[in-house]
Amino acid sequence: MFEGTVPARTAGPIYSSAVRMGVPRDLLRGIPGLNVGLFGEELVRIPGGAVWQAWHLIDEVGGVGVGTAMSAVAERGCFGVWDYLFSNAPTLAESLRVEHEFRALVASPAGGGAIVVDGGLLTIREAAVAVRETIIPAREEFTLSLILRRVREATGAPLVPVRVRFTQDAPPTHEHLVDVFGTRRIEFGAPQAEMSFLDAADLATDSDPHQARIHRHYAEMLMSSFRVAGDWSSTLRIAIHESMLHGETDLRWVAGRLAVGPRTIQRRLAEHGTTWRDELEAVRYEHAVNLLRNTDLPISSVAARLGYSDARTLRRAFLRWKGLPPSDFRRDN
Repeated sequence: MFEGTVPARTAGPIYSSAVRMGVPRDLLRGIPGLNVGLFGEELVRIPGGAVWQAWHLIDEVGGVGVGTAMSAVAERGCFGVWDYLFSNAPTLAESLRVEHEFRALVASPAGGGAIVVDGGLLTIREAAVAVRETIIPAREEFTLSLILRRVREATGAPLVPVRVRFTQDAPPTHEHLVDVFGTRRIEFGAPQAEMSFLDAADLATDSDPHQARIHRHYAEMLMSSFRVAGDWSSTLRIAIHESMLHGETDLRWVAGRLAVGPRTIQRRLAEHGTTWRDELEAVRYEHAVNLLRNTDLPISSVAARLGYSDARTLRRAFLRWKGLPPSDFRRDN
């Protein structure tokens, strides 16, 4: 029901971290669907594509190590009740299964991950990535290092994985990962991100039965009470914006992201009195204005991010939108 969305509560800490890492606020606020005013809403979900774009900026601006740096300042409780589900059962493996059951409290409810106990090996496995081009190293490193931190907090033990795997390609250096995870057994290019611990499944957590019942009841209440912010038009525009980050402006690509057919989108556009071309140009205009105002990217790079073949095509579009070339708009704004 909430596929493709994340809780607004999750977006808040990510937004704050992005600002700390140097991402301009105006650039973040230019992301469709990333409504700062909703971050305090416990029961509201926003399009996952908006948060994905924030992660893209964090990865681009922050560089190597930004994901683990963010998890290092993510104090227990900043992601609400989910943070405390790591102590929701007497043992670590049982608690991790509860955490995994309620992962939609902090992320899109996409399946595919698992908590696996095989003999003495406990593995925390994330969902597989369907399209390699969507891998964001900062996000993947943040997720695994945050889970490691929560596991250590729940058990009170300085756990060190016996193996860590990432789906991203190997970076120029990964010493920051060695420092955080405490091991050099780190692999890249794996089908799924995961980390494994030896003889950790039966470790006791700081679980309190009374609090555990309260936390689980509250988690269940949240799961049954979520509502999605925004309407269909804003969801479509977010998907178009996301597609541009992949160099795609094709209707079929966007339809695939929304899990509908191109004809369905065309029909709904007609019902809303608009067309695919109109919506694509509207998103291009919003994105162009944001990039020209808030970045120093060359005009040719701005054009490429909008899916235009060259700077001349962007210039013609901008003359149509604003009556002046993009270079003049940037100088005056």
